[in-house]
Amino acid sequence: MDKRFFKLFNLTEEQAIAILQTPMDQLDDPYDRYIAASHLVNFSTSKSIAALIAAVENTDPHLDNRSVRRKAAETLGRLEATPALASLHSCLHDDDCYIVENAVWAIGEIGTQNPDTLEDIAKLLDKPAQSYRVIIQALAKLNYTAALDRIRKFADSEDGMIQGGALTTICRFSGDYSPMPRVVELLQSSNVNARRSSIQDLIDAKYYQAIPQISRCPVSLVFRLRAVRMLATAGIPAGEITFAEIEPMLDRIIGDRPEDLDLVHEYDQLPSLEFAIKELYETDFGRCYLATKTLLESYKNEAPDALLATFAESAYNDYGAHYHVMKLLGWLNYAPAFDLLIEALHNREPQFQKSRAAAAIALGEIGDKRAVAELKTCLETRIWDLKYASLMALEKLGDNSGCEILAADDDLLIRAKAASLESRV
Repeated sequence: MDKRFFKLFNLTEEQAIAILQTPMDQLDDPYDRYIAASHLVNFSTSKSIAALIAAVENTDPHLDNRSVRRKAAETLGRLEATPALASLHSCLHDDDCYIVENAVWAIGEIGTQNPDTLEDIAKLLDKPAQSYRVIIQALAKLNYTAALDRIRKFADSEDGMIQGGALTTICRFSGDYSPMPRVVELLQSSNVNARRSSIQDLIDAKYYQAIPQISRCPVSLVFRLRAVRMLATAGIPAGEITFAEIEPMLDRIIGDRPEDLDLVHEYDQLPSLEFAIKELYETDFGRCYLATKTLLESYKNEAPDALLATFAESAYNDYGAHYHVMKLLGWLNYAPAFDLLIEALHNREPQFQKSRAAAAIALGEIGDKRAVAELKTCLETRIWDLKYASLMALEKLGDNSGCEILAADDDLLIRAKAASLESRV
């Protein structure tokens, strides 16, 4: 589990517990209890777990307290806190569907074979207005095959997220994977959440044959890269796939060119430059990729100045737009952006991690040999995509020394990429 974002609050364990146990009316900001419940994910101790369980069991109906209960349940799940199972089980009967959702998720993370708990989770499938996808996923994780028939009724849900989760679980429980192409089709849904969730479903099913389609799905490369890495890490040792088969797809994902994606959005007419720039801030990356494609094809001359202007105004602080701006500056071969790209390459703020790999690829595109030394320093990073992107960029700049540096890397795919590049020398 990636915990890079969890330690944003400078609290000790004792301080977080004390805040969580303080009545809301004695706090300057009731939200402090929510922060405390979040922060305790950093402390897998009996004291923290006991405090979180007490928070879950606090049934004060005030909205702020309900939010704390939800977060405390989630944190207990992240801590895989077995002592919390009884309290979480009791939450399954709560009137707040969000508390129910988080309790179900947490139980799935912790794990249980208690038949009463499993059946009570399954019964939620017959209750209206529940988070059915989360329930189905938990039942799959807990391998409660007795719920199969109840899950089948969601196979034709109009909600793609629910449908994908149901189809995947049906396949896993029944052993019949013939419905999985329907899950693959959801990679092209107009709904970004359906696209993202279908990727998770394909990971859960270890559906290796969908790797090419996953690599072309128009969502953030974070989702695609995680999927292909997880499938490859499982499939290569098992003999289901080879690195040679997936290397082009990994390269495509890291390169992240819009022409390598199956876009699901389109414009009725050519948008203005201003509109296309604004689209780089969309949370649906499918729209960002369409805007990127438009900028490259229709506004190649005007784009650099517009990109630098939007960077100075907003993109410097918006991690999504920041990422797209870095990539575009490389594809536009905009040499004056060299210093800006070097700065992005070494930006250690967690939210800008994607931009570091994007900057590496962009530096390779620009072709300035001064980037070689900077890229080599990134080969020592623990950030997977930055390491892979740096290898790709160094190859483009004619330097293959990274292959030797990473020949014995801990990661199977990084080792394989280094060996592949070495074989081409």
